[in-house]
Amino acid sequence: MTSNLANEPARVAAMFRKMLVIRAFEEAAGENFFVGHVRGSVHQYIGEESIAVGICENLRDDDYLTSNHRGHGHSIAKGADPRAMMLELFGKVGGTSDGKGGSMHIADFSVGMLGANGVIADGCTISVGAAQAVKLLGQDRIVVNFIGDGGINRGPFMEALNWAKVYELPVLFVCENNQIAATTTTRLVTAGEGIAKRAESFDVPAVTIDGNDLFTVDGTAARVISEIRNGSGPQLIQAMTYRLRGHFAHDDAGYREAGEAEAALAHEPIRRTEAWLLENGLSQDELDGMRDEVTAEIAGYVEDAKQADWPDPSLAFTDVQDVGAPAIPGVAS
Repeated sequence: MTSNLANEPARVAAMFRKMLVIRAFEEAAGENFFVGHVRGSVHQYIGEESIAVGICENLRDDDYLTSNHRGHGHSIAKGADPRAMMLELFGKVGGTSDGKGGSMHIADFSVGMLGANGVIADGCTISVGAAQAVKLLGQDRIVVNFIGDGGINRGPFMEALNWAKVYELPVLFVCENNQIAATTTTRLVTAGEGIAKRAESFDVPAVTIDGNDLFTVDGTAARVISEIRNGSGPQLIQAMTYRLRGHFAHDDAGYREAGEAEAALAHEPIRRTEAWLLENGLSQDELDGMRDEVTAEIAGYVEDAKQADWPDPSLAFTDVQDVGAPAIPGVAS
């Protein structure tokens, strides 16, 4: 898929910087998990950065996004504040949910990030609900749902595809196929011809691309998002990739074949994008300076999180739904 990026080195550099922010954030999240500052679990997005950045670069601020347990990269790419996200991981005041959500529940409605979700494939149904609301309101927003390859074997994925197609909803499903469902090789537990064919069985157009190629992701996203916004109905992009770390930070990925991750390094997105920038006008010193700047930026957020206050215990009673009688305009309660 052709991308205008090839003619826009400044735009490539800006997207590359965002990929560096995601990588540095994930490295810092893992490091601080191991020393006990980050509790719960941390699922790192290392090796998949070009997918989130390439997709979200083509979204508007008022478009919606739903994510999964590996949601830090999606959130940053959509515009969530990485400082507030770091505070959230540390459970501190000022976090995206004032420290009550943690790593797997990053949400920032101000940028359309409707939330990461630890329930496998549940983001699919949330995205369809949001898309249904968009259509009922007559808006031209679209909704993007990120799902992993393991999630496509869960019921909500099929339910969401069906509902989205029946009502021709403005939703883009992005399956980040990193080829490992938690700790199991995905193809060993997936019947049939795969993810794209499952979408097509619901009459949902699907395309499979190299998710580690920023230019391919950007070009495909630009076309598909434009089509959905103009009324095509739901579509699916299967972005082939490879996660360079285990399923979560404390997973040593011993289930992989020897040398598998090392071989994947040659095709990882940051290295590939950096090579293109070097061939198209940027110097190694400029790229190293960008990397150092990002590293210092994330380190500063870590220090802020260490020094930030813990939430007051009374906050545990806020943001809790009152399940009393619904207030429906024009309907007596």
